Amino acid sequence: MGLIVEERRGAVMVWTLTRPDRLNALPDLEDGEAFAKACEAVNADPAIRCVVMTGAGRAFSAGGDLKAMKARADLFEGSGAAIRERYRRVVHRIVRSLYGLEVPLIAAVNGPAMGLGCDIAGLGDIRIASDRASFGVPFMKLGIIPGDGGSWLLPRNVGYVRAAEMLFTARSIDAETADQWGLVNRVVPHETLMDEAMITANQIAAQPPQALRMAKSLLRQGRDMNFDQMLELSAAMQALAHLTDDHIEGVTAVLEKRPGEFSGR
Repeated sequence: MGLIVEERRGAVMVWTLTRPDRLNALPDLEDGEAFAKACEAVNADPAIRCVVMTGAGRAFSAGGDLKAMKARADLFEGSGAAIRERYRRVVHRIVRSLYGLEVPLIAAVNGPAMGLGCDIAGLGDIRIASDRASFGVPFMKLGIIPGDGGSWLLPRNVGYVRAAEMLFTARSIDAETADQWGLVNRVVPHETLMDEAMITANQIAAQPPQALRMAKSLLRQGRDMNFDQMLELSAAMQALAHLTDDHIEGVTAVLEKRPGEFSGR
């Protein structure tokens, strides 16, 4: 069984990280390829409108394998140049693939999300946490730094000062604090986590798929654009959206006071 178990639920794809005996530790050397293939398949399938990602067992992902670190094995074997190259080809492939996912990604965080696991959860466009979830970036405790781009991502999710506190102290935060800090959208009882995630996923999946992918692209690119650049990109994408059949269906549905039935055309 591979790392990512896929389950198609209508227009929603559910990914479950399935390495529960190791608290869904990441990454093994093949994990970059696993995430790349999963994301590429979703991007190529216009019928998929949302992805939900969760973990099997009691953790979302505990992050790096400490035994492999101690043994300087697998990802951590060899010279500094060799380790750097593996980070680029394995760890960075994971986060680049998730960042490039064209449909909305919901992280359903079922338990501890640590290190790379925390940053992977943070790549979710929407994050719903179980009341058993916790979040941390304990790199300092291990004498290392975020090698996965987390020092770029975390301040954008919780702000600089809170990101600095999490990173410099290596303390984890519970689900309630994550909610207060804006790291998650909301906290729900553990038993209802996937039900809550699927309610949101199905609401997303009911939207017109071309406009949905364009809207996500605008949000992501807007992080690094100035306002004038965003206006130009928005005008170009809006012109394309106006020419879709789904746009006319959306307008007609609102005028007729009924839900829209979108085809992706």
